[in-house]
Amino acid sequence: MAASSRGFATQFDFRLRRFAFHKPPHRSNSGLELRKRRRLSFEADRVGVSRVGCCCSDSVAPIRRATRPGKSVEKAEEWRFDLKKSPRRVRIQASPALPFASPQSRFVSKQEKYYPRCTPRNSGPQSRDSPPKRDTGIANEKDWGISLLNENVNESGTNEDGSTWYRESGDDLGENGYRCRWTRMGGQSHDGSSEWKETWWEKSDWTGYKELGVEKSGRNAEGDSWWETWQEVLHQDEWSNLARIERSAQKQAKSGSENAGWYEKWWEKYDAKGWTEKGAHKYGRLNEQSWWEKWGEHYDGRGSVLKWTDKWAETELGTKWGDKWEEKFFAGIGSRQGETWHVSPSGERWSRTWGEEHFGNGKVHKYGKSTTGESWDIVVEEETYYEAEPHYGWADVVGDSSQLLSIQPRERPPGVYPNLEFGSTPPIEEEPPEEFPPQ
Repeated sequence: MAASSRGFATQFDFRLRRFAFHKPPHRSNSGLELRKRRRLSFEADRVGVSRVGCCCSDSVAPIRRATRPGKSVEKAEEWRFDLKKSPRRVRIQASPALPFASPQSRFVSKQEKYYPRCTPRNSGPQSRDSPPKRDTGIANEKDWGISLLNENVNESGTNEDGSTWYRESGDDLGENGYRCRWTRMGGQSHDGSSEWKETWWEKSDWTGYKELGVEKSGRNAEGDSWWETWQEVLHQDEWSNLARIERSAQKQAKSGSENAGWYEKWWEKYDAKGWTEKGAHKYGRLNEQSWWEKWGEHYDGRGSVLKWTDKWAETELGTKWGDKWEEKFFAGIGSRQGETWHVSPSGERWSRTWGEEHFGNGKVHKYGKSTTGESWDIVVEEETYYEAEPHYGWADVVGDSSQLLSIQPRERPPGVYPNLEFGSTPPIEEEPPEEFPPQ
């Protein structure tokens, strides 16, 4: 799975917990990074940033389907992502590491209990009422275990504990060879205090368009709620006529007991010539504290790369702070620049800006200043490092999209040709909402 983690190293389970935000290392007058970091940590009744967690109450035990039949899932799960382990990671030597720390997202979920609610085992769908996990990026299709039924069904039942379930499936047809196979399932507890819903689908038409998707939602007796959607699409780009695979995910969770929750949107786009675009928008809130994060990566497939991050936070008392950076490189030549800033409740602003120019000849121009009078402007001899290619690219996504690629479109009658109207798929929305989207 391709995943990037930047800025606020937040972890969410659905139980609120404190977190610390590490400001990026400041730069001295000589342009070198200081090793000291300021740590801002806050209790719920103090000004600051918080690590928010959202997890199901123990009274509503989450159930998950094993990714392979018979594989035990009755254990604590640990999700780790290390971007450096890919053999396709390319580093161009032509500056020091990025001035803003980007810790890898690490996450250990609490030990959860898994047991089938729908009995007997094959009479109904198993509950998948666990909330999404934060900062886990876009899952691969195999992690979802999508298995569409080959026949239309409409069934429901009641379990021994009084909880109910339903499952239905269908096959929708339309113009231009459009076909959508879908399966919808869900259930709720005997008193209706908790429920879950999940829908799987695959779509295709005669233009070669293929889509695989999932949407799930749920809530528990404590009022916690969550929603998640995932999509994987194969289509032909209308400008380049190249095959393109796009993946996206949206996730959100809300606490039922506090003014807290989070929302994330992730997207990845790849084409057959190495063009790649990745990005994410994130938003979180814990009572009087809120924070945002955006980041993006763009590789043109010919050696040019653009990366950027912008993150900020604020409290109801008026304190605001954040940082941002951007880098552009091509053929060993490029630049980096950024800013760290803070605004007090009285409106007093502090900021430090910095920049680097890499000439590709072993020399780097470093400069910067702050509102407290700091400044530097020097040229040093230094090697330049940057990633000219994505660590996860076209070959990787094709290898991880076997189910998408195996979708079979409707048989096209002789003499009938597809209507090649491109642009039928809406672009991925790139502006995160101020509040959570409706479910």
